[in-house]
Amino acid sequence: MLDFLDFSWIDILDILMVALVIFLIFRWIRGSTAINIFIAIIIVLLVRVIAEAVGMKMVSSLLGTVIDMGAVALIVIFQPEVRRFLNSLGRKAESTLQRPGFVRWLFPSLRTGQVDVRTLSEITEAVREMAARKEGALILILHGNALEDIVATGDIVDAEISRRLIMNIFFKNSPLHDGAMIIAANRIVAARCTLPITERTDLPARYGMRHKAAIGISEQCDADVIVVSEETGEISLVRGGQITPIETINTLNLLLGEKTE
Repeated sequence: MLDFLDFSWIDILDILMVALVIFLIFRWIRGSTAINIFIAIIIVLLVRVIAEAVGMKMVSSLLGTVIDMGAVALIVIFQPEVRRFLNSLGRKAESTLQRPGFVRWLFPSLRTGQVDVRTLSEITEAVREMAARKEGALILILHGNALEDIVATGDIVDAEISRRLIMNIFFKNSPLHDGAMIIAANRIVAARCTLPITERTDLPARYGMRHKAAIGISEQCDADVIVVSEETGEISLVRGGQITPIETINTLNLLLGEKTE
């Protein structure tokens, strides 16, 4: 009955790999509402393993049926987490594919549409003036993914970038000021776009909907998001789900310049 205690090196390696997977999943969904469900699933799996080991066939069979039937339900329950994981995996794969020149030539759709130095200057100067006036703004600068689904939620602009145009779009009485501006390949692609809101619950209370939207979209794509707070005039740069407060425009220029042509 206790034959399961006779471990081999393969069994130990198997246990360590499963433990590593569980740890990575736990760290991945930590802080989200899915953590309690994940803990319950681990408990059910452990009970089934113990039941099989001691020969409790009915309990093992019942739990196996529950697990099999719940597989589809888990996909639905963990849909946001699965989507975030796949987006992260695809973003890393895209970054890897972009490195070799022949791969970028073979797959032109993977070429980034980065902004140049002149365009960057226009953006940051507009941000500086809007911050001084405490005019809220949310600017998304794309580097890889075209985000056509996000662009479709707003109004197409397709205009050359200038600080005056950016400021006019985010002027409080402008019909396009509410929502995000999408910038790619040295052009303003769209305005008044709707961004997904992050599901993180550990954010400080001072962060409003613009910051949560910036974090949400940056978790799903390789983009830089500039946020200007309407309440305080503070500037933030969001990249990979992380917020960096910007003290000076020079700092913003340096951070954005890391990805310019």
